[in-house]
Amino acid sequence: MLCVFGQACELYAQELNCNVEINSDQVQGSNREVFTTLQQSIADYINTTKWTDAQFYANEKIECKLFFTIKSYDESNVMTGDLQIQSIRPVYNSTYTTTIFNFKDSKVEFSYALNEPLVFSENTMESNLTAILNFYAYMILALDFDTFSLRGGDPYYEKAANVVRLAQSSGESGWKAFEDNKNRSAVLSAYCDKNTSLIRDVLYNYHRKGLDEMVLGANKGRAVITSTLESLKQVFDVAPMSVCLSIFKDSKLDEIVNVYSKASSTEKEKVYELLYPLYPTETVRLDKIKSTETN
Repeated sequence: MLCVFGQACELYAQELNCNVEINSDQVQGSNREVFTTLQQSIADYINTTKWTDAQFYANEKIECKLFFTIKSYDESNVMTGDLQIQSIRPVYNSTYTTTIFNFKDSKVEFSYALNEPLVFSENTMESNLTAILNFYAYMILALDFDTFSLRGGDPYYEKAANVVRLAQSSGESGWKAFEDNKNRSAVLSAYCDKNTSLIRDVLYNYHRKGLDEMVLGANKGRAVITSTLESLKQVFDVAPMSVCLSIFKDSKLDEIVNVYSKASSTEKEKVYELLYPLYPTETVRLDKIKSTETN
């Protein structure tokens, strides 16, 4: 399937509702039009591509955000910077939304000229920009599906892996295996490698068996989350530097403080003891688990 964005093409059912922002304050020069058109092109690309065969209703679209900080733009139309990716999902029987994916890609580099169309293809690498967008779209989908059904994200991890394979052969930055423990290859491996894929069970149990059940039974849901954090510790024991642990922290740590605000002192102490070895630099946030008053 091939679709050129910025030109007439068939619009498919959409799975993502993505807010795209581009900050170019660090780039010298007065011509800002290229950043305006880039922002709109990326938003159109993400929000009109059909990423899955699943049927989504409008109110089921996955809410997500891509925030680009462009730090340089040279005469050859190469942009460099970083990209913050965030996605959320609703919690059953409540108005609350929970963060699933919160990650900063600090090695973003791509070519883009004013009004250049973005071309989607599953089987070829059209550009490094579209490869980056494809990869994170599939990761957002994979992680979201994992929170609703056990290992439900399999098809989208496979698609993300295909993007990585195509990109690795291009020589572009951010894709090489073992080059960096926080690049795109490392992010994919963190969820697919047999040594750390338990993180996917953590996501399912934390959200579907834990958060989703807390409205009906707070103690029961919280007990599942506590058990889930024990599984997170198992991931740490085999791969203490895995990027999935930092993604979980950035997505969940503040939420965990709130989850245990009404827990017993025993529960709070247990969770603190589970998380402190994983995140020893987060003592200020972790101390809040024990300091919140039990009602």
